[in-house]
Amino acid sequence: MNILLLGSGGREHALAWKLIQSDKCSHLFTAPGNAGTALCGENVNIPVSDSAAIRAFCNKQDIGLVIVGPEEPLVNGIVDDFAADEEVKHIPVIGPSAQAAQLEGSKSFAKKFMVKHKIPTAGYREFDASNYEEGIPYLQQHELPIVLKADGLAAGKGVIICHSYIEAMSEYELMIQRSKFGEAGKKVVIEDFLKGIELSVFVLTDGKNYIMLPEAKDYKRVGEKDQGPNTGGMGAVSPVPFADAAFMKKVEEKVIRRTVNGLKKESINYKGFIFFGLIKVGEEPYTIEYNCRLGDPESEVIIPRIKNDLVEIFMATAEQRLDKLEIHTDKRSVATVMAVSGGYPGNYEKGFEVSGLQKEEEDQTTIIFHAGTKLSDEKVFTNGGRVVCVTSFGKNIREAVRKSKQRLQGISFEGMFYRKDIGYEFE
Repeated sequence: MNILLLGSGGREHALAWKLIQSDKCSHLFTAPGNAGTALCGENVNIPVSDSAAIRAFCNKQDIGLVIVGPEEPLVNGIVDDFAADEEVKHIPVIGPSAQAAQLEGSKSFAKKFMVKHKIPTAGYREFDASNYEEGIPYLQQHELPIVLKADGLAAGKGVIICHSYIEAMSEYELMIQRSKFGEAGKKVVIEDFLKGIELSVFVLTDGKNYIMLPEAKDYKRVGEKDQGPNTGGMGAVSPVPFADAAFMKKVEEKVIRRTVNGLKKESINYKGFIFFGLIKVGEEPYTIEYNCRLGDPESEVIIPRIKNDLVEIFMATAEQRLDKLEIHTDKRSVATVMAVSGGYPGNYEKGFEVSGLQKEEEDQTTIIFHAGTKLSDEKVFTNGGRVVCVTSFGKNIREAVRKSKQRLQGISFEGMFYRKDIGYEFE
């Protein structure tokens, strides 16, 4: 069948790389794609936000399956648009409805859902312009550190951990009164700080059943030893050594099952990925956030570990028969290290040529995934903050990280840098 993949990041290149390994994929289109997805099929110059153009393309090209990579089109209702369009309503779309995507699109919605369905999470309150003054004494009396979250989508940068009351008051004012995150920060969720170690857990649900995918740990801070501002992600590892069978059983019982059952109870249409941002406090899992899609760069470590045919998995999702499927996972460790533009996550320049990508790999245990790249005259240029990442298999995390860093030494572009300590706490 012809397949359309929406997005242009490292997650989409990893998905494309896996999709074309299926004999059920006759042709893969990616909209808008990047220089990496162009190696896997055909890029289509349609923005992910242009639902009408995407539906017209699907109709014209006889698309049999649509996979939505990023969160924005999901929150904006692309799944609902397909369902309401007679010409394309028969095409399966992997992703939740707009209502379901509010698990990511609104921190307030997500927190209310967690409390209602007894899913462990941090205590919280929410404030906006209408009760702004109430938030001031609340912040002043709150135990430090304090977590402030923009309610809406803020490109992964809407969460601020404040270690002083001055910082907390300043960020609170910037978000609500001065629109630091635009409309996304007009409502602020203030959370208790949870002390522990974070991980990302993923499931695919068909609305009735679910399957668990490999877990991962990503590294958000730009600097080594997790210093500096948050980014979209500087690297990731899988499996996560501390996520043993006993802990993951708690995750499934207390978080995943309650979430999927809660969606069913509320008759919320959800056929797609659920990303659980978790923190292990002592031996207990707490939910920090939901995302309604795969993570990036977590995708670049979990997708290579999945042995199943990805098209088969997606069709089982569309047809609500995930209960008949068993996921087979590569037991080796996988690590990805992201090379980013100088200045990221602040201001950075684009358009620099990327060299060293064409080297013939010695084996199949190292893969280069493109994130912010574009193709011009058969050359690859930087087109974002996160540019390329190198994913490697190893007998343990240390070996996988070493192999990725070694391959990155052969890649270069102006201003390029990367964290050299991905997986540091597992060495």
